[in-house]
Amino acid sequence: MAGLFESAGGGSAVIALDEWEASILRSLEVQLLERIGPGPGGDGGDPLAALFAEGPTEAPADPALARLFPDAYGDPGERPDAESKAASSEFRRYTELDLRARKREDALQVVRALDGLGGEGGVLKLPAADCLRWLGALNDLRLTLGVLLDVTEEDEQGLYNLPDTDERKPLVMAYLWLGALQESLLEAIAD
Repeated sequence: MAGLFESAGGGSAVIALDEWEASILRSLEVQLLERIGPGPGGDGGDPLAALFAEGPTEAPADPALARLFPDAYGDPGERPDAESKAASSEFRRYTELDLRARKREDALQVVRALDGLGGEGGVLKLPAADCLRWLGALNDLRLTLGVLLDVTEEDEQGLYNLPDTDERKPLVMAYLWLGALQESLLEAIAD
């Protein structure tokens, strides 16, 4: 089936993507990489800068990034008390850079695999070791689009009934497709 993962045995998966699907997925991953930004030391990846870098202590102002890098303490959606805010700041300072690096690597894994198709569609076979990275990258994309679309659990079903004239329709289609990709990949690696 084009556009969804199937089991290739041993925890690996295979997917057939047409040129448009590969292009859309690659474009979304590149946009996510731009949103996450470079690591410590910039694009050059200066190892010395990375060694001594400390992460931010405040949650990102961008709502999509705040969803990808949420506070570790306190109740979501509620104003944190001073103790929760302090604990979240300290936790963020020591963990966010590593989390950002992992999300960058997951997205880059997808981009590299899609680049291997040479700008055309084709069949990608993901070894078991790459499947979890792909799951992470797909999840990050879906969370980001969910924030941009202001999706809640209550109105997710309504996304299927959007009229074609709704300007959100292309993003909604990508959001729903990413959900199907995630689900099919989970099923494929479970076989």
